[in-house]
Amino acid sequence: MKNIGGIIKALQNIMRKDPGVSGDAQRIEQLGWMISLKILDDKDKELELLNGKYVSAMPKKLQWRNWAADDEGMTGDELKNFIDDKLIPQLKNLDVSSGSKRALIIREIFDGTNNYMKNGTILRQVINLLNQIDFNSSEDRHVFGDIYETILRDLQNAGNYGEFYTPRALTEFITEMINPRLGEKVLDPACGTGGFLTSAIENIRKQDVKGVKDLKELEKTIHGMEFKPLPFMLSVTNLILHDIEVPNIDYTDSLNREYTSIGQKDRVDVILANPPFGASVTDGVETNFPQNFRTMESADLFLLLMIRYLNEGGRAGIVLPDGSLTGDGVKQRIRQHFLENCNLHTIVRLPNSVFQPYASVATNLLFFERGKPTKEIWYWEHKLPEAVKAYSKTKPIQTSEFESLKKWWKKRKENEQAWKVSIKTIAEHGYSLDIKNPHVPEEESFNSSAEIVSMLHDSFRKSDELLEKLKKELSNA
Repeated sequence: MKNIGGIIKALQNIMRKDPGVSGDAQRIEQLGWMISLKILDDKDKELELLNGKYVSAMPKKLQWRNWAADDEGMTGDELKNFIDDKLIPQLKNLDVSSGSKRALIIREIFDGTNNYMKNGTILRQVINLLNQIDFNSSEDRHVFGDIYETILRDLQNAGNYGEFYTPRALTEFITEMINPRLGEKVLDPACGTGGFLTSAIENIRKQDVKGVKDLKELEKTIHGMEFKPLPFMLSVTNLILHDIEVPNIDYTDSLNREYTSIGQKDRVDVILANPPFGASVTDGVETNFPQNFRTMESADLFLLLMIRYLNEGGRAGIVLPDGSLTGDGVKQRIRQHFLENCNLHTIVRLPNSVFQPYASVATNLLFFERGKPTKEIWYWEHKLPEAVKAYSKTKPIQTSEFESLKKWWKKRKENEQAWKVSIKTIAEHGYSLDIKNPHVPEEESFNSSAEIVSMLHDSFRKSDELLEKLKKELSNA
């Protein structure tokens, strides 16, 4: 058996020798488009075998097999010039007039792609290593799936790309609880590298997919949106690796659409998402939303968008930061709208470090259904495993940690990790969803630096009074 993990490691080590590639983000992007081309060509070969009339959307001269597959083929400056002057420019301007969705995907992948490598000989070494992986071999593909997950996880440390990766333990748990089934339309409007979409695909395949007809049905119902070039490319190849022949992923900013234009034909049965948080939206995007809901906070606008996209009776499992659970003004109005239109039945409160090192903010998993107002919310506090002070790159959150929550899910009772809050209490607190665990005594804490300054001021004043008193006593003596 080939050591695919070893191949990927060797690839990354070789790329480090190239003077044009600096840092993890560029290395991942470079590897990403090369892997994409190899996957697309391997899949084309498979489709040509299954269907004699199949014609690839990729121009013949640009197919991997015709410029890269021969290990003794082009190298040095000839190879570098071919990639820089022909391959990438022609793919960026690929003719999509035929209406082929596959051609459009190829053009969109290469729209934001760069060749950072400057040494054509090193390029040839990288290509030769990639040629050792056969993406049509189920064994190679399965092993590579796990390697791909590692590449995606590396994004967390690569500049600002951490926001596009959600730990697999979270995507799998949320998907299992929502349980999308064949025939249901599934959407992730901020799909990043495709983690939720591939979790949904696996969940449906395991239970419902019996043959090619079911697979075609599944392909039609999985839909993602992503507007940054690198995660878009990675999500497309991620879905192709999961046997989705033509991934339905739009290269678009899902917030940049008139809110009221989202109608019945756009609605879906399931939403699984970890929308970007802590980021301001693109200038002017907030004007797509009703006046009383306008904000520059991306997570809040995504919440509105997801409510809008859900069918009556549709269900969702999403990640939201603490900042979206509280706050007044527009934030309060958005939460009130949410609770009046959806049954938010469960909030899982996560420790701060789940998204380390990208973000140290506290996050929550929200599970809700559209169509009925919220009457009560169950909370569950997820605790760090024993002897773990915080999650990290080497100690990420694990799927096994959700076992006790899964057991509790079907037979809910209050315990030291679980509590229930009525909508009346929520409304009395300005629709704040930031409800602390009542079974854990609150540690004494100061709410603000102003309070600390005030206490210090009091302390100094008392010290001054004591000193004055002492002075008087000494002078009287």
